[in-house]
Amino acid sequence: MALNSVFRTLSIVFVLMLALTGKAMSQAVLIPSPPQIAGSSYVLMDPKSGRIIMEENSHERLPPASLTKMMTAYIVERELDEGRIAMSDMVPISVNAWKTEGSRTFVREGTQVSVEDLLRGVIIQSGNDASVALAEFVAGSEDAFVDIMNQQAQLLGMKDTNFENATGLPSPDHFSTAYDLAMLAQAIINDYPENYPLYAEKHFTYNNIRQPNRNSLLWRDDSVDGLKTGHTEEAGYCLVASAKRNDTRLIAVVMGTNSSEARAQEIQKMLNYGFRYYESERLFQSGQELIEARVWGGQTDQLSVGMTEDVYVTIPRGSRNDLESTVDLDSVIKAPIKVGDELGRVKVSYNGEVLVDQPVLALTEVPEGGFFKRIWDAIKLFFVQLFQ
Repeated sequence: MALNSVFRTLSIVFVLMLALTGKAMSQAVLIPSPPQIAGSSYVLMDPKSGRIIMEENSHERLPPASLTKMMTAYIVERELDEGRIAMSDMVPISVNAWKTEGSRTFVREGTQVSVEDLLRGVIIQSGNDASVALAEFVAGSEDAFVDIMNQQAQLLGMKDTNFENATGLPSPDHFSTAYDLAMLAQAIINDYPENYPLYAEKHFTYNNIRQPNRNSLLWRDDSVDGLKTGHTEEAGYCLVASAKRNDTRLIAVVMGTNSSEARAQEIQKMLNYGFRYYESERLFQSGQELIEARVWGGQTDQLSVGMTEDVYVTIPRGSRNDLESTVDLDSVIKAPIKVGDELGRVKVSYNGEVLVDQPVLALTEVPEGGFFKRIWDAIKLFFVQLFQ
């Protein structure tokens, strides 16, 4: 690495240390062990950073029951976002949808129901009939919709999930994990925030039948605003919940508890622990310049380097001053440079644990300079490297 590049890298480290710490290191933050959770598996995640705060058997494949409907709703929301369907579209109710067993929205065969009402039926009432009706409307049949569900699961990185229906009714090869369902909840919250308020609605009335949202935490904890419950004899009582307090959001998943009250209590314990001892911090903002780098052979000699997406970390509450960060830029950066070209990496760690290891990217474009500019820069670069 050229001598001036070494000094440049060291200066970046110094600047970032000032930005992240701002003052002398604080005393160590003391955090107790996570609470014991009475469930087959569970996980607590920060959806901004993806950090897992606590977990147990989170990759164990288990029947997800009606938590399945989170994927059904996600695909419908994707179709809405991409303009292939609209909330006002009227969906014909088939005999197959009408007679689906289990929890219901009570749609009637031969009628037409809006996508909006059916989506509320899926999310709030956990309607199996509404789920099948939407599946048939989007894909032509429930089987074809299930194929889309499994493709979408793979795209989201849900490696231990396989769907066999759109409802969550028991089936031998229908399974997911607490971790995969947390990732799905993360996608619902981050990808389609305009529809997320549906998950906080406490009641929905269709066909003159008023049903409550089965997520009892919506009544107990004002910070909880979603997502979905599930229950079958095989799966036990399951719950995926999300809450936001101040600037921190958490997702909690518990599977296989023994009652609807137990799933609410266990999720509440997880959320209280997470919010009490952890916080989410945005370290770098999308488009924020971290440094101006030297460019050789370009129309200009300087280039803005930074992040093209917001970067968050989940850290013990009050420990921001203990974060350490380094940036390692390429020793020689030559034009042409396009926006988004990777030019090095930034690492942020806490107590020796690496929390962030991401590329730093070009924020501006630098076209190649003219012939004489390139020759002159090549000569200067030769001598810089000679005396490194």
